[in-house]
Amino acid sequence: MMHKHCFEALDRTLRDLLRFTDSNAGNRTFGGKTVVLGGDFRQILPVIPKGTRQDIVLASINSSYLWDSCQVLRLTKNLKLSNKESTVDLKTVQEFASWLAAIGDDTMGGPNDGYSNVLIPDEMLLPANGNDIATIVESTFPGFKEGGCQLKYISNRAILAPTLDVVNAINEYMTDLHVADSKTYLSCDTVCKSDAGNGILADMHTLEFLNGLKASDIPNHSLTLKVGSPVMLLRNIDHSMGLCNGTRLIITRLSDHVVEAKIVSGNNAGQIVLIPRMSMTPTDTRLPFKFQRRQFPLMLSYAMTINKSQGQTLTHVGLLLRKPVFVHGQLYVAASRISNPKGLRLLIANEDSEIVPISSLSLR
Repeated sequence: MMHKHCFEALDRTLRDLLRFTDSNAGNRTFGGKTVVLGGDFRQILPVIPKGTRQDIVLASINSSYLWDSCQVLRLTKNLKLSNKESTVDLKTVQEFASWLAAIGDDTMGGPNDGYSNVLIPDEMLLPANGNDIATIVESTFPGFKEGGCQLKYISNRAILAPTLDVVNAINEYMTDLHVADSKTYLSCDTVCKSDAGNGILADMHTLEFLNGLKASDIPNHSLTLKVGSPVMLLRNIDHSMGLCNGTRLIITRLSDHVVEAKIVSGNNAGQIVLIPRMSMTPTDTRLPFKFQRRQFPLMLSYAMTINKSQGQTLTHVGLLLRKPVFVHGQLYVAASRISNPKGLRLLIANEDSEIVPISSLSLR
């Protein structure tokens, strides 16, 4: 979903570029040029930390003053599912596409007054047997313990979860299973100069405290990588090479000051690249101070958060839900990552990993 501020910035840029050829271009939307924007309005709304419902709505693209000048064209064919395997019949694909669209349009589960239930087909559900991580790993990465670490095998599979703590637990579990050469990299964390000082705050911002901070947009202080592990890039490095935030890679070589990896998807799939350390500052506004972490801009991607998975296309997805998803758009994003309806499996359990006795999923 495009943020409305990006929409308006694009309009101003095009007006400035076209004004020298058309004196009236400054009075027209996008300088009189036809501009095509693509997006999926069923996906997750803009994230506004501590924002109210009104704040989130006002940050959406259709709250922009330019929205009235747009003509909305709706696509009706799921192109990801059109590349289905020959073993999946057309009826199954159509039923899955309809189920997916009903989730995205929030037309399933009756009136949404803060909570609603979404019916999950029984064939998609995995039984909760007390060890939810082991169950979802065995379903999504069968044979991994026996050395199923080939590039194609790893690049087409991922486990999704709503929260970062569950994602970290799964990635640590998978790393322990993966037998390969490994190396642990420790970050260098410092408080930004504007927030540094003497007194009580300086005593709180100890090195141990900074090292323990975790956020979804920066790597952890301790980053253990193994040759053959899938990782996701957390920063834009080189657009021409496809090295953008969200790009997935496979580690091919580890050294002290650089990591060698292979791009697994996109126009540059198969290309070998070198990833350096970078200085990164978390964007989480809930932190009362700013700090900088110098580390490789990578995170393991056996598992990833649902929000971080936007833009990915996979053949096998395992969705682990210890708590209900926050909104229907989040469930839609998770389910729409796959190109094969038979590749989606959900494990619904509470915090104690007990079975939820209904084939439904609550949305908050």
